[in-house]
Amino acid sequence: MVNTERLLATFLDLVQIDNPSGGEGPIAAQISQLLESLGLTVEHDALHNLIARVPGEGAPLLLNAHMDSVAPCHGVRPIVADGVVRSSGDTVLGADDLAGVAAILEGLRARLEQGGPHRAAEIVFTVQEEVGLRGAAQLDTSVLVAREGVTFDSGGDFGRIIVGAPSQDSLHVVVQGRAAHAGVAPERGINAIVVAASALANMPLGRIDHETTANIGIIKGGDATNIVPERVELWGEARSHDQDKLVAQVQTMVAALEAAARGSGARVQIEITHKYDAYRLSADLPIIQHLSAELRAMGCEPVLEISGGGSDVNIFAQHAMQVANVSVGYREIHSTTEHIAVADLERAAELAWRLLAPPH
Repeated sequence: MVNTERLLATFLDLVQIDNPSGGEGPIAAQISQLLESLGLTVEHDALHNLIARVPGEGAPLLLNAHMDSVAPCHGVRPIVADGVVRSSGDTVLGADDLAGVAAILEGLRARLEQGGPHRAAEIVFTVQEEVGLRGAAQLDTSVLVAREGVTFDSGGDFGRIIVGAPSQDSLHVVVQGRAAHAGVAPERGINAIVVAASALANMPLGRIDHETTANIGIIKGGDATNIVPERVELWGEARSHDQDKLVAQVQTMVAALEAAARGSGARVQIEITHKYDAYRLSADLPIIQHLSAELRAMGCEPVLEISGGGSDVNIFAQHAMQVANVSVGYREIHSTTEHIAVADLERAAELAWRLLAPPH
């Protein structure tokens, strides 16, 4: 079985390594060392995605987590109190998704230490998941033999199995107005901030319906208070479990931007990028049945849910791989109050250990 003390030590070590999206080199090196210490050969690509192959019985099982965290993730100082791990309050903890990484590492280590037969596996730790699944999207999946697997990258109650997630489109918008002196000749200017604000005021955002969401998350523009701002950039997204609804929502956002620009004499440039496709997994799939059985063996009733967030699973699904995303137990992710119970971290590691048992 798993070694809780060692598991916690590994997790605490990992979260103290800065791991912003695109800057995973140091943490990838540390994880590579841990895998190599288990006698495994580690492959990595130019982005620092890691693949380790575990020889064993049966068809290999994919075990996956991602190595990057959202900001602020520099200088994380984890605090363990009352059985819960938190950050010091000025950074995220990084449990999303280093708890998943640590759980897989400990489950694997415990299984190999036990000796005897075990299931073959392919361990895939990706980069840049938090910025649109870039690592998984650029991973050469043709080198993977596994056709089914488990991603340890969801939060909430342990026992949740994510069996569906939405498609996502991203938007990058440039509103081009005209600069002028704000005190001398403001009427000569076209205020790009006002144009953007008008567009946003007429744009449906947030929860559109039970399948669709939209957000504008970043706005940058303006140079000084005495200059009518001539340029504003916006970044946003739309998600939906229904492709037609996704297309319609993006078109609505574009129409609002174009109408605001037209009415003011401004120009607008809009770049739309399709990030990933939606997926759904049937409850009857062998991997879902297997996961459910192992959770029940741990005394935990599985709960199958549809998520509003994407994960590496979206990319694997595009390559005809049946991969389920399971909860590791972390909570309040993407915030400085992110935390995880040590007991949930231990259960996630035990699940990984169980999944590596020899096939029946």
